Amino acid sequence: MNPQAKLIFVTSLLLGTTITISSNHWVMAWTGLEINTLAILPLISKSHHPRAIEAATKYFLVQATASTLVLFSSMTNAWYTGQWDITQLTHPTSSLILTAAISMKLGLVPFHFWFPEVLQGSPIITGLLLSTVMKFPPITLLYMTSLSLNPTLLTTLAILSVALGGWMGLNQTQTRKIMAFSSISHLGWMAIILVYYPKLTLLNFYLYAMMTAAVFLTLNSMKVLNLSMLMTAWTKAPSLSTILLLTLLSLAGLPPMTGFLPKWLIIQELTKQDMAPAAIIISLLSLLGLFFYLRLAYCATITLPPHTTNHMKQWHTNKPINPSIAVLTTLSIMLLPISPMLATII
Repeated sequence: MNPQAKLIFVTSLLLGTTITISSNHWVMAWTGLEINTLAILPLISKSHHPRAIEAATKYFLVQATASTLVLFSSMTNAWYTGQWDITQLTHPTSSLILTAAISMKLGLVPFHFWFPEVLQGSPIITGLLLSTVMKFPPITLLYMTSLSLNPTLLTTLAILSVALGGWMGLNQTQTRKIMAFSSISHLGWMAIILVYYPKLTLLNFYLYAMMTAAVFLTLNSMKVLNLSMLMTAWTKAPSLSTILLLTLLSLAGLPPMTGFLPKWLIIQELTKQDMAPAAIIISLLSLLGLFFYLRLAYCATITLPPHTTNHMKQWHTNKPINPSIAVLTTLSIMLLPISPMLATII
């Protein structure tokens, strides 16, 4: 892709995100979401492969539908209350439509079908943007309207997301699809606590984005697209394979990694809200996700290929690791000890 065109699209992406997260008026928030959608489409389809074009088309149709529902929800609320302010979403029907629209934008169950397909058809770096940056504006809209949302509906969506995200990821061999189901599962954790402690949702999102960025950048450096390529990676890039092992364990939420922190705080808050059954269910369902993270980690570090594979091998080189991978990995592993400080901030 032409560097000037890429610069325009990335700038538009940042502009759309900034407009949405800083707006008070529904129409401005909707405008930001639309700019975001239009800016990411060329980045998804830049390879001109039929699969990439299909992914871009699916993404456009889903996001256009969700944006229409956001506008419809805000107009219904304005019709009944005369308020265009995002925090004044008081009409129950508008709240329900907005929850459906944002779930569609994020890829929460039962509106999740597009996300693995789109991620599989996108380049790895575009997949990283779709999993992190593109989810930030919808999460902020949920954060601003959290007082008006239906707790029962969100809890149901969250438990279904964690269950299906873990269950459907079990049988996958493509790394991008595994990361897509991982994202759906993490969104469930964010959604369940949204009504009770919105700041915890944002903290969970920041930590999730950091760990996911570390995994995607590592996979991109290793040029790994599926598990069979991952099995031959240890001999080519042992340091990157070790980094991938650690970040995957953190993403799975195992102590003493950073990924354990949001799960721990969410379970604690759910227990305080007399929602111990929901906390138990979501904790047990996250074991499904743990299985496929461990399978990825096992393939990356413990499996040695028993035979020569068909794809080309690179020569073993001691290329320096990308500094951003090093920084993100360090943060993904070592933030748990400063959790008391983070707890005081939120």
